[in-house]
Amino acid sequence: MHKQAREAFNESFTTGKYEAFVKSFEADFPGQLDFRVAETPIFVPKELFEKINIASEQIIETLRSAQFVSQTQRAVPADQSVPNENAHTSFLAIDFAVCKDEAGNLIPQLIELQGFPSLFGYQAYLSENFKMHFEIPENFGYSFGAGSYEAYVEKLKHLILAGEDTEHVILLEIFPEKQKTRVDFAVTEAMLGVKAVCYTKLIKEGKNLFYEENGRKIQVKRIYNRLIFDDLLNYPDLQTSYHLTDDVDVSWVGHPNWFFRISKFSLPFLKSEYIPETRFVSDYQGNFPADLENFVLKPLFSFAGAGVQLHITKANLTALPDPENYILQRKVTYEPVIQAPDGLVKCEVRMMYGWNDNAEKPELFVALSRLSRGEMIGVRYNKDFTWVGGSAAFFEK
Repeated sequence: MHKQAREAFNESFTTGKYEAFVKSFEADFPGQLDFRVAETPIFVPKELFEKINIASEQIIETLRSAQFVSQTQRAVPADQSVPNENAHTSFLAIDFAVCKDEAGNLIPQLIELQGFPSLFGYQAYLSENFKMHFEIPENFGYSFGAGSYEAYVEKLKHLILAGEDTEHVILLEIFPEKQKTRVDFAVTEAMLGVKAVCYTKLIKEGKNLFYEENGRKIQVKRIYNRLIFDDLLNYPDLQTSYHLTDDVDVSWVGHPNWFFRISKFSLPFLKSEYIPETRFVSDYQGNFPADLENFVLKPLFSFAGAGVQLHITKANLTALPDPENYILQRKVTYEPVIQAPDGLVKCEVRMMYGWNDNAEKPELFVALSRLSRGEMIGVRYNKDFTWVGGSAAFFEK
């Protein structure tokens, strides 16, 4: 996207550098990387970042509005509501497609957003790794409000630990060793000392939670939550001491209810030139747009692209048993803007915010990018291509 930075990177790129780059992940975190890392980061010019920032701030204002919690009450399923919800989310991730307007200028278009942690540890590690193995221009940076990797770690520590002793803070997941994002768990432990603990290993005694390590029973006082109810549904016969909906004496960083509130469910409430038209299917009351080929159908309560339909008909919509749990979103056209050696590649950028409990609004921490040649942008849809996959984002200073 930034012409000079792109040309300089491509000229200095070699397959040997990329192979060494990928091997370094295995050396640092053996067996943990389970998705494709793209050959290149993206270089975001100032003008595009300014538009991304405007769009993000518009979204944040809606999330901070007095009526947002009441508007999204239906988003939290009654049988999956977790007690002791924070006043606001601890995390915010906003996904933008990089597109062009009618004048040919680069613009962001909102794809999705989530009130759930993304790869906050891994993205900083990945970005530093790019800097070690490739030539990244000095006038580009990957983090915000932190002038160094060490400062970024301290910032993340303040958000996740919030002054609590490390051994009393856990990263909660279901079978973390099987998760595709487990490299982030490993990086987080290396950064902060916070260990990933399986949901099945928690011990509930009254309102207290514990986990065991080396024969010691340690009390959990704060949970960095990476567990999604959808994953639990994959294990219907699971027997556990603790259930996510139990009322326990812990503080949350990433309370589960905000995963539901800030999600695709939020999209119909957002209005901006950078946000495609989005409505609940039920709101159409059968009067669907004539140009359905220009819309995408998304189920509200799914993630990682599950259930998304790119090609829909009126019959598809009429047949939905619960249209209130789906949205129609106007399609956006991803502009192929990343120059690879053999052509142009589409990209998406995720802006990743942390929101301390006592802070007025969320703060931008870091970003990630995803490069694609396939019909859908996710890493799983681009396994057989090069110059695609998950990557870092460097922004012009």
